Amino acid sequence: MARRPTLEFWYEFASTYSYLAAMRIEALAEAAGVEIRWRPFLLGPIFAAQGWNSSPFNIYPTKGRNMWRDLEREAARLGLGPVTRPASFPQNSLSATRTATYGADQDWLIPFSKSVFEASFARGQSIAEPNAVSQILDRLGLDGVQILKAASNEANKTRLRVNGEEARSRGIFGAPTFLTDDGELFWGNDRLEQALAWAGGERPGSLR
Repeated sequence: MARRPTLEFWYEFASTYSYLAAMRIEALAEAAGVEIRWRPFLLGPIFAAQGWNSSPFNIYPTKGRNMWRDLEREAARLGLGPVTRPASFPQNSLSATRTATYGADQDWLIPFSKSVFEASFARGQSIAEPNAVSQILDRLGLDGVQILKAASNEANKTRLRVNGEEARSRGIFGAPTFLTDDGELFWGNDRLEQALAWAGGERPGSLR
């Protein structure tokens, strides 16, 4: 049986559009016959390298207001329910991202990731504190305290830093980003369908 093509899904827990992508990518990938590799990473260091000390949606308020309205429209269109803004945006996602990095090869990575996004953008809850992340793990039937402890060890911290360096080296500048087997980069939730099509072998006529 031929190996299915793979699409890497690079996502940041503080990213609104990563939320939308995370909640719909599985069904679309299954229909396209594409495997998804979930790649959590921290976008803050990449923004800092571009001279930004916050999200561009905060730096440019008009853009930010439009983003929140767009998020509401898209969430409603996708049947995700109302958007509830967290008190702080962007949230500090370090603890959640360390945890997802630790769970990269575990079967709980995807349900955990989706649960973090739902907590932040569907319920407006904080995901910044380790205790909040631990509670999400507990609700999934996992041992939150032990996983948080393991996720905080030096080996996992190094793994997260290496992932960030890989993201920069591969040209990632925002989230969500999708990378195909042949290195084609697609940025943004609105490019998910095109990314899956490319991963599956479809090419526009002029790019064949």
